[in-house]
Amino acid sequence: MNENITPQPQRLVQQQADSPHILIVGAGVIGLVTAWALLDKGSQIAGALWEFPPAVCGSHVDAVSLEYSKHWCMTAYWAWKQIADDAGLSREAGVRMTQSNFFFPQQLSEDNTKCKKLLNKMTEIAGSGVEGFRHAGAKLAEERGVNPKYEGGIMDGYELSVPVIDTDQAMHWLTNLVLSKGATMTTRTIDTDLLSIENDLRTEFHADAIVNATGLHGGSLSGDDSCSPLRGALLRVVNDGTTFPKVDAALSISADVSADNEIIFIVPRTDNILLIGGIAQDNQWDLDLTLDTPVVQRMRQRANEFLPGLKNAKLDPAYPLAQGLRPARSKNVRVERELRRSEESSEASRIVHCYGHGGSGWSLSFGCAADVIDLLDEAMQGKEPEAMNYRI
Repeated sequence: MNENITPQPQRLVQQQADSPHILIVGAGVIGLVTAWALLDKGSQIAGALWEFPPAVCGSHVDAVSLEYSKHWCMTAYWAWKQIADDAGLSREAGVRMTQSNFFFPQQLSEDNTKCKKLLNKMTEIAGSGVEGFRHAGAKLAEERGVNPKYEGGIMDGYELSVPVIDTDQAMHWLTNLVLSKGATMTTRTIDTDLLSIENDLRTEFHADAIVNATGLHGGSLSGDDSCSPLRGALLRVVNDGTTFPKVDAALSISADVSADNEIIFIVPRTDNILLIGGIAQDNQWDLDLTLDTPVVQRMRQRANEFLPGLKNAKLDPAYPLAQGLRPARSKNVRVERELRRSEESSEASRIVHCYGHGGSGWSLSFGCAADVIDLLDEAMQGKEPEAMNYRI
């Protein structure tokens, strides 16, 4: 791993008598990776308040969020890749590298605004240092068995090597890792603005500062009304090569092809299961989708048309349909100190917020954790909080 963290049970930097005590509210991937980074810095995790079930699965479109997200994403990319490259860690954590393929219904060299934007993104990815990048053009569809005539024709494509994470296994591994490094976990329901109970929580847990990593509930605990659930769903089919050629690479097509937030992505997991997605339905709290729900049936039909071999795929009998709520935020990801002042104190709050990651929590985790640590240091040095865009 990098010089600041280690995947070993022992801490990289041992706790000292004057080490800060941090309370992390939320123990999903963001909370756990942040706890890991803090523990290896020598901090004491006074408690991680477990929100169950953790938010597992946003749109990052404004300039500020894009700049942050690029940095966060690359930090996490290299962290997960280092785990995947270690055979033992790869097995324990459920992380491996695979090729991810992106297809487009137009040539990216076309002279229009949309293509220029996509070409710039591809060029930036190619220059970022990621491994396995290849701009193969339309022939990539044939190489991967994708229907070259899908939605009017596949005209361009590129691929790169990316981490694929079995999130269930990785959550188990992360939880055990932070516990082995000395964190404690407490189950608690909190439905109050953290600012109003900051002093009480810090007193109870002997905490010098608090991190809000509560995912879907991050807004309600911070007076932020820009958060909402983004319902998503995936089909799980058996990917053992029996009923169709085994898929060993991730496949997706530009979201511009799809309407109504119904998209196509196909991802092989580590356990002979292929994930087929997906949908993104804003402000939907109910987890009542079934295999017969029209939007789910359309999802399967799109995938069959995109990758013809899937028409013979058999659903995983134990767990055919996965659905969940992603923590979306209209203002995009928030990694920021609390800007408001408590009526009970004239001093700046020592709360740091880290929520609103949408479906990108795993992709942004280590990068966000590094920024959270910097913000905690500022808070404990008594510096005044500043809005998130001040560093761009």
